[in-house]
Amino acid sequence: MDLESLGWNSAFENAFKPYADQGYTAGRISSEHKNIYRVHTERGELLARMTGKMIRESRAKHDFPAVGDWVAMKIRASEERAAIHAILPRHSKFTRQAAGFNVAEQVIAANIDTVFLVTALNNDFNIRRMERYLTLAWESGANPVFILNKADICDNIDQMIAEVESVACDVPIHAVSAVTGHGLDHLTQYLRKGETLVLLGSSGAGKSTLVNTWYGQDIQTVNQTRQGDDKGRHTTTYRRLMVLPEGAIVIDTPGLREIQLWGTDDSLNDVFKEIAQYEAGCRFRDCSHDGEPDCMVKQALEEGKIEPSRYESYLKLKRELGLLSDKRGHQEKR
Repeated sequence: MDLESLGWNSAFENAFKPYADQGYTAGRISSEHKNIYRVHTERGELLARMTGKMIRESRAKHDFPAVGDWVAMKIRASEERAAIHAILPRHSKFTRQAAGFNVAEQVIAANIDTVFLVTALNNDFNIRRMERYLTLAWESGANPVFILNKADICDNIDQMIAEVESVACDVPIHAVSAVTGHGLDHLTQYLRKGETLVLLGSSGAGKSTLVNTWYGQDIQTVNQTRQGDDKGRHTTTYRRLMVLPEGAIVIDTPGLREIQLWGTDDSLNDVFKEIAQYEAGCRFRDCSHDGEPDCMVKQALEEGKIEPSRYESYLKLKRELGLLSDKRGHQEKR
């Protein structure tokens, strides 16, 4: 497979030139399991590991290759294996706070163009979770798109779309059914050759079914959602990059429920634009909008210009990002 079909472009070409001059091979990470990577190259898919030097020089988990990364490798042709020596600069990355005591960034997917935020139109529908996903999507540098799946089992689609529109801030919204095909034609505009998209959402949202539908065959295992609460069973257990027959590159991910934020207030302002527009008028630059005098956000809330539920959600996420920033600062001083 040629590199252009995997998303290679002039920016990666320029970044790779010093490695090409030294005889390295370029490849794109398609999956990772216990620090063993599958990598797409022009010679086919290879297994690879990081070199010992690269591991020693990596300061944190985000310095390790992630699915979607372009890497420079030395290939051992006789073994069909490779050694990863470097990661090319990422033009975008979807990250979250990694699990564990220490504050650390975990890269879910790299070098993505579009983030499909997939939610099911069933009992697992949750507007507040969508706001959280959207905050991370804007932070990634890619373009977010809401996919409301399982439209075939929803009796009030228009009402559901209206709810999402109230938090989407002009982000595209598409109601679809991966089972019946309803609305899928509207997604073809994102499935362009060489473009990379990642599917993110709770387990059971139908991400793997969408991938199977686009691919034309069952390449991802699909389980039924649980009766009673419509929650899924974590069908996809690891991140995987695949090239669709039409040429688009898709990264499927395991279900993410309580996803931890990672980012800055800038991405939060993109999600809560109706609140951010009043923030500049506050007396204090570091106004928390939760009791300070001459707070224009609080005044707008009292005048009915801001929905109370949006205000409460905004404060919750703002406090979470503030706490994250403080923890990172303390950790860096240690």
